[in-house]
Amino acid sequence: MQAFTEAPPAYVFTDADRNGQPSALPVKFLSYLSSVRRHLHRYPEVGFQEHATSHLVRTHLESHGLQVIGPVAKTGLYVDIKGDSPGPHIGYRCDMDALKLSDAKRVSYASQNTGAAHGCGHDAHTSIALGIALMLHAQRARIHGTVRVLFQPNEEGDPSGSIPMIEAGVCDPLEAIYCVHVDPTLDTGQFGVPEGQVTAATDRLRVRVSSPGTGHSARPHQARDTIWIATQLLNQFYQYVGRITDARNAAVLTICRISGGRTHNVIPNAVEFEGTLRTLNEADRKLLNAYMRRAATQFAELHDVSIDLVRVGGLPPVINDARLRKNVHSCVTSLFGTQARVDICVPSMGSEDFACYLQLVPGMLVRVGTRSGESTAYPLHHSCFDLDETALGLTVQLITRVLMRHLEKQIMS
Repeated sequence: MQAFTEAPPAYVFTDADRNGQPSALPVKFLSYLSSVRRHLHRYPEVGFQEHATSHLVRTHLESHGLQVIGPVAKTGLYVDIKGDSPGPHIGYRCDMDALKLSDAKRVSYASQNTGAAHGCGHDAHTSIALGIALMLHAQRARIHGTVRVLFQPNEEGDPSGSIPMIEAGVCDPLEAIYCVHVDPTLDTGQFGVPEGQVTAATDRLRVRVSSPGTGHSARPHQARDTIWIATQLLNQFYQYVGRITDARNAAVLTICRISGGRTHNVIPNAVEFEGTLRTLNEADRKLLNAYMRRAATQFAELHDVSIDLVRVGGLPPVINDARLRKNVHSCVTSLFGTQARVDICVPSMGSEDFACYLQLVPGMLVRVGTRSGESTAYPLHHSCFDLDETALGLTVQLITRVLMRHLEKQIMS
């Protein structure tokens, strides 16, 4: 990644800011957020390789006199912004990694790193978190407590980057933690405020079907047709959702990779496929995993092959805390009006490793609208994904207020 040389501007406060209602951020500050986001978008780094990204964040925080702690979890870091008044210790977490994806956009800031792209908005998340840290630092005289801003690696990867961050003790002093995720299904200026369960639990599965030897394509009866066996097992898995589970409980199994063989006329001795199971109901999660494992065992015996089913990893669901949601609800309404608030009651079948923090501390995930036209309406993980950068400043305003109000009102008391 090339060096990013633009210095973070000092934030200039207005009377409205001092009264606790941030006005529109200065143009120079908005330009800075956009510049950081575009630089990161141009030079994306995948999980646990975010060295230049982490260096950029550290440099800009330290340039304002903040003491940065890290590296944590290889490329992660965090900073504590301590207010002049005593109070609780809360957290805000962002993710920094890019996807293993080719960028198909025709824009000046398109990815220059082959096979990597910010198709999930983590470049925006990083610039927003940087903006929040600088805003809080500038307003520390009005802060009643401490805010820890976390910059986490490898949200997209497995094992999740949240695990080594947590193991390093980043959650130990926290009474609550917040985060945001960009959402191209919401218009810019809208904020999704999910209630209760936000995402599904996810399990990553890998299945390998293997036999002692290969076979001739003309005589599959003389061999173990591993591809046929694998596809039969795969189809068996697909039929379980809604048959052994209540169809009213959302669940989805998707196989995203299958590999085996090297030529058109030799039956391979091994085939492997991999995918994810996503469930909203914990009982369904356990039942489906058990059924798939039982089916693998039975298929292996029936067809005289070896079948290894490995649960590579998984994540629990994100479940928002009602007290934190009420705080966000109030801040969105007071800053931007009721039209900016979108109450979300139906969980996403996606997953988020923010859920791992919530196993230890209450948390809240906010969805940030980033859609303003055709070019910013592509879904997450699309090769053309982009966003309306107006959302950056709006989110910095909102979350800064959310965090300060949490401390001021002692939300958890």
